[in-house]
Amino acid sequence: MNVISFPKLGITLSISPEAFHIGQKPIYWYAIIILTGFLLAILFVAHNSRKYNVEPENVLDIAIFGLLFGIIGARIYYVLFALDEFSSVADVFKIWNGGLAIYGGIIAAFITAAVYCRIKKLNTLNVFDVCCPGLFIGQAVGRWGNFVNAEVYGGETALPWGMSINGAPPVHPLFLYESLWNLLGLVLLCLFRHKKTADGQVVCFYIGWYSLGRLFLEGMRNPEYILYAVPNVLGISQIVAAIGIIAAAAGFFVLTSRAKR
Repeated sequence: MNVISFPKLGITLSISPEAFHIGQKPIYWYAIIILTGFLLAILFVAHNSRKYNVEPENVLDIAIFGLLFGIIGARIYYVLFALDEFSSVADVFKIWNGGLAIYGGIIAAFITAAVYCRIKKLNTLNVFDVCCPGLFIGQAVGRWGNFVNAEVYGGETALPWGMSINGAPPVHPLFLYESLWNLLGLVLLCLFRHKKTADGQVVCFYIGWYSLGRLFLEGMRNPEYILYAVPNVLGISQIVAAIGIIAAAAGFFVLTSRAKR
């Protein structure tokens, strides 16, 4: 049980990571929240997919394969940059003990979708454009799993919305910052995606927007939750975010130029 409070707002909550039990097996809020985000993402994308020449059945296939390989990718990414945390090969497979990196999941999901589109002979860039709102939804909802687990927070802050965990000094609620950042990205994407002039522009916006948020928010994290490339200076996810911003901008420029020609 964690006591999570926002002292200056007068809010105090006692939250257990466990939602309920099935027999002796605990079911965690984190899993429920992630699943909720996943289902909402599928429903939203499938509901709108035919407008953009993608069948709902394809969306469901991509979501299921993307979830499976996304989890594998998220684990591989984490393990590769935190090898010192694992004392045996068996520990690598114990994902119930924690250790998933969102960037690895996103990269694996994109690769999986690209392979699927190639096999089904679908327009890959258009499919990516159609599915991107689902990524924003899944991440906006999923970050609340960090809240119930009392994890992935920032440094100390005196701001009115500072979050205290078990009586500790208030810290930045990074889960909330990233959730709101993704929600704003979703709104902007939905407002402007019908104005795209080339397939792939929407996915470039998603990559650039998400990477921009992670570039800054990653630097605000408590060091306990940062996988460092340069110890106590530069996180691996910040490097990936910077690459993502550059790649998204370059991709958008190339796609737009080709469309004009």
